[in-house]
Amino acid sequence: MPVQIAIPVPTSTDLEYNGRCLPMYVKALEAAGAEAVIVPLSEPQAQVAKLLAGVQGILLPGSLHDVDPQRYGEEAIPECGEADAARTAVDELMLQDAFNLKKPILGICHGTQTLNVWRNGSLIQDLKTDVNHSPGREVVKAHPVNIAEGSRLAALLAESGETLTGGTLTGSAGSAVVAQVNSSHHQAVRVPGDNLLVSAVSAGDGVIEAVELDTPEHFVVAVQWHPERTYAESAFSRAIFAAFTEAAETWQPPQVEASVAQA
Repeated sequence: MPVQIAIPVPTSTDLEYNGRCLPMYVKALEAAGAEAVIVPLSEPQAQVAKLLAGVQGILLPGSLHDVDPQRYGEEAIPECGEADAARTAVDELMLQDAFNLKKPILGICHGTQTLNVWRNGSLIQDLKTDVNHSPGREVVKAHPVNIAEGSRLAALLAESGETLTGGTLTGSAGSAVVAQVNSSHHQAVRVPGDNLLVSAVSAGDGVIEAVELDTPEHFVVAVQWHPERTYAESAFSRAIFAAFTEAAETWQPPQVEASVAQA
């Protein structure tokens, strides 16, 4: 039986967007050997919890909506889009379950931003840089990213064979390898959340493009780009989904120590 990965419906408001985008995530998971368990946004918490009890990993996908800035202590600026309360509620249940049980997590675009805020980080509400971070869904190679050596992503990039020329990780003394990624976002991580390490930045402007949990014991990788869109063309994209699926396949619930009976 394939490993089960929970993925929420991307939005509670736009059926066209859901119908266009959700199948790409499902197809990428299936190609990597996993089975997607779709989590509706309208179900009671108890039903969502029941669904999550049967999965071995969670994937937080993109969305048309933005994260509510009040969640990281800011007032919304005019360029900030509306939040999706139903999606937020489901994401938080999924993250709580995954962190409690150390289930693997893959965050993509909005999912990366949600993870970061849930971990007490903050976001840039609207990017204003010389790099075009929203060139369109059809642009496969929008801009290069510098990926920190020693990170999970760097290992996956090396395995994929898509490594380009060397670079320097902006704002860090460490070195980096370079990959080309697609891009479709107007927000990004400003301050990484608790125990999240920056593992990739945009080469042209230093915008944070990926974060990872700082522990080898729990697979948590979140990227600002969309590897599900380039699964067929990109070995790097396939490597990300393969590593996530493998982590889910090998996941075991934490052992609960039996209490010692008192005489």
